[in-house]
Amino acid sequence: MDVTTAADLNLLSEFLAFQQHESLPSVDCIVLCGSSILHCAETIFSALRSHPVTSTLVICGGIGHSTPFLYAAIAKNPRYADLRDAIKGLPEASVLDVILARDFGKAAVEEAGCRIVVETNSANCGANAIETRKILESLDIPMPRSMLIVQDPTMSLRTHASFHKTYADVPCPPLFTSYPTFVPNLREEGGELVWDVHGVDPAGLWDIERFVDLVLGEIPRLRDDDEGYGPRGKGFIVHVDIPGEVEEAWRRMSNRFERRR
Repeated sequence: MDVTTAADLNLLSEFLAFQQHESLPSVDCIVLCGSSILHCAETIFSALRSHPVTSTLVICGGIGHSTPFLYAAIAKNPRYADLRDAIKGLPEASVLDVILARDFGKAAVEEAGCRIVVETNSANCGANAIETRKILESLDIPMPRSMLIVQDPTMSLRTHASFHKTYADVPCPPLFTSYPTFVPNLREEGGELVWDVHGVDPAGLWDIERFVDLVLGEIPRLRDDDEGYGPRGKGFIVHVDIPGEVEEAWRRMSNRFERRR
């Protein structure tokens, strides 16, 4: 490996994370999408425990192909490992809700005025958006003026585009912004790629091989062509502009790494 490899992967990572806030803002609704990266949930839960920044928290996520990675993350985390048997078989949102209740004072958060909604049907980014809208409407929660989307940084941009697609028929949709809580960065050390993320325990991140697979697999999904998820392809998301330098980095990294996903 060399510094060019780390630089290219970091460019892709920053693009996909789509971090629009440096810190957690006050919004009408926060949507926390289930994932194996527990730092995302911990950041939101810690903030809500300290002060109310939203009137509605939607924790969304059913059971999908990535759910075993969440179970594994729980099992290897010293803080939550004792929950590994209790959470097996639960939807991702329910797993995070268990953590919120036991470790972050869910009752106190609710008493402070935050309504917590647990959505357990969605199994992908598009469904996160669709099922969030469904459950908010079914509970007669007024249309939020602002909605913060908190997602695994490798899928943050796609999830943001999915929410725009889902609310495209609404005359005055929420203002959607993205807050993955951190941007994954790598550096080269001793001929290997290692994590270089301030304030995030590397033990709670993806293994490097999986991260590379996720990042390289994401760019084709975002494209607006016959094979992509944009309007000219599968129609799952709104159009996303992919800068030329991002496409060039993706091509270099695709040639360097064997695609596994």
